[in-house]
Amino acid sequence: MLLPLACLHGRVAQCLTSLLLLAEPLPRPGRGARARGAASTGAEAAPAAPPAKMAAELYTPAGTTAADLANSNAGATTGRKAGPRSPPSAPAPAPPPPAPVPPTFGNNHPESPGWRCCRPTLRERNALMFNNELMADVHFVVGPPGATRTVPAHKYVLAVGSSVFYAMFYGDLAEVKSEIHIPDVEPAAFLILKFTLCWGTTDGSLLGSLRWLLRGTLQELMGSSHTPSPAMDAQEPAPDLGPVSPRYMYSDEIDLEADTVLATLYAAKKYIVPALAKACVNFLETSLEAKNACVLLSQSRLFEEPELTQRCWEVIDAQAEMALRSEGFCEIDRQTLEIIVTREALNTKEAVVFEAVLNWAEAECKRQGLPVTPRNKRHVLGRALYLVRIPTMTLEEFANGAAQSDILTLEETHSIFLWYTATNKPRLDFPLTKRKGLAPQRCHRFQSSAYRSNQWRYRGRCDSIQFAVDRRVFIAGLGLYGSSSGKAEYSVKIELKRLGVVLAQNLTKFMSDGSSNTFPVWFEHPVQVEQDTFYTASAVLDGSELSYFGQEGMTEVQCGKVAFQFQCSSDSTNGTGVQGGQIPELIFYA
Repeated sequence: MLLPLACLHGRVAQCLTSLLLLAEPLPRPGRGARARGAASTGAEAAPAAPPAKMAAELYTPAGTTAADLANSNAGATTGRKAGPRSPPSAPAPAPPPPAPVPPTFGNNHPESPGWRCCRPTLRERNALMFNNELMADVHFVVGPPGATRTVPAHKYVLAVGSSVFYAMFYGDLAEVKSEIHIPDVEPAAFLILKFTLCWGTTDGSLLGSLRWLLRGTLQELMGSSHTPSPAMDAQEPAPDLGPVSPRYMYSDEIDLEADTVLATLYAAKKYIVPALAKACVNFLETSLEAKNACVLLSQSRLFEEPELTQRCWEVIDAQAEMALRSEGFCEIDRQTLEIIVTREALNTKEAVVFEAVLNWAEAECKRQGLPVTPRNKRHVLGRALYLVRIPTMTLEEFANGAAQSDILTLEETHSIFLWYTATNKPRLDFPLTKRKGLAPQRCHRFQSSAYRSNQWRYRGRCDSIQFAVDRRVFIAGLGLYGSSSGKAEYSVKIELKRLGVVLAQNLTKFMSDGSSNTFPVWFEHPVQVEQDTFYTASAVLDGSELSYFGQEGMTEVQCGKVAFQFQCSSDSTNGTGVQGGQIPELIFYA
């Protein structure tokens, strides 16, 4: 009777025995009593055979053949016919250990007979089916030819989570093949899609459970040499299933990068899984910055995500120079290029726009396998070249840049020079009006200003203040007080830091006219500032020792749709704080 359990180990054997005992309507002797056979009779021993045979048939050890199973059952039957007075036979030798199993993709490791008792909830047992051959009734061959992965799945689970899968498996034109090819979806993205359909994205610990279920699988997809251990379940318990948002899952657990999350968004859109699509968009919004804004703009238009599109425009408009000079700008499609070049709110010089368009044309020639020549650049640009507002450049910018680029014809170059200098200006095919750009906004934190004969002095000391906002903005510079004793020039170093890390700084000069007005000092590029996080703005001035200073400071200031909150900074060594001092204004775009 104990032969089918001989290959099982401690805890697993106990779990299986508990399951067999719970299935009986009457109490049965413990495992030790049955082994000794001290008080057992033939009538008592006989009922134990069917469960033992069932367990051996359902959970055959790896490497066991049908003949071995039959011989094992026959031996057990012979032992029962001998009756209770027969001495116990010598225990059969333990079967040889199974041959090593090569690493398999995903969650396809052998499951022990007691896997149910180790997962008490339906949610955990259902999660075990994720990417598992156990009870799989369909297989997907995912990825482009030459880089495919076979992924086991369960039709019912997929159909419940996606109307597309429901139509595929249970609709009028249901798919009857057991293997379905999906060449346009990346394997990693398909696994995330499958996991979401199994677990949902509105509740449950997607953070912990993804770590538990995808450990090794995504690493294998990304080229890691790590392989999931067959004994994984014994080494690590099932995850806690507390609530966590899908956005937190993506940003903390899977460590998605732009390529992975866009592929997942494509899969979510294709199979109509809105919760997963929303999670991808949320992740993209949190990772949005100037260097990827143009690429994400192109993708947001493709996926018809208007909220993400608006967020991309906010970044591109405010940080236009950084966005246009990024590598991502050269990867966009021509339609997106034309939309960006026609944008009225781009906050940059036209010479930067022209340079970015040339860089895109060079990249497009390479993509099309064309030699990078001025003629081919004009060809791939098409009408996009005539969307650049070349006449709005300064004469110097045009002469040193566009006029020497060789992409304009001699006639175009001559006409533009005449447009700059002649009274009778020629007709041009380029737009003539300058872009409006963005109007900077100012957050003024003092209700009044003053000056006294013994302050405000500098002597190389730092004035600093901390602030936070309730929505994303772009800090373009600081407004500072100047001399209270007439016209004066100041040298100043301004900085913007977050958690001690310098995000931007600039060493420059400004002139004050002796009034209590504030004077703007700009960073080289606007700095993206996220909501609900404190940043530190600092200024070290050198110049006239006496200047105006602010007083009656406010801890909270509402500027349009943006709420600012201020607090004192430990970096301030010159007396500036919330109630008074320097740095009266923050200049920003929103």
